[in-house]
Amino acid sequence: MPAEERVVCAALSAQPLDPRQAHDEVWAATAGAVVDFSGIVRDHDGGRSVDRLSYTAHPSADAVLTRVARDVAAAHPSVRIWAAHRIGDLRIGDHALVAAVASAHRAEAFAACAELVEQIKAEVPIWKEQFFADGEKEWVGIA
Repeated sequence: MPAEERVVCAALSAQPLDPRQAHDEVWAATAGAVVDFSGIVRDHDGGRSVDRLSYTAHPSADAVLTRVARDVAAAHPSVRIWAAHRIGDLRIGDHALVAAVASAHRAEAFAACAELVEQIKAEVPIWKEQFFADGEKEWVGIA
């Protein structure tokens, strides 16, 4: 099956992400393994207390996310992929990035999921603004 047909989801979302949805939608009868990843907003960064985050995406981010998912699928011919990244305001405990990879075998599912998450973080033009408890803020991911 072509890589683009094995990408079940590659999307940006202003709505909360559901890891269970990713798991359920990526699984198929041919899959003996599903590896899930959730990037969750934490309450600290670099020793500082974080109150909340806001993610902003470049207009090309959706297309880049789709390309990354298809590239990973092409590099791993037996996987199915589900990936979504939040945009907008997030609170502590919200899911910022959810990815799931299904494969017949666990080794390929683990490898493809790790590659998918790393490539999303490296290539998709999404920037994080952190709001600290002391009232300061900073942008992360802007070159």
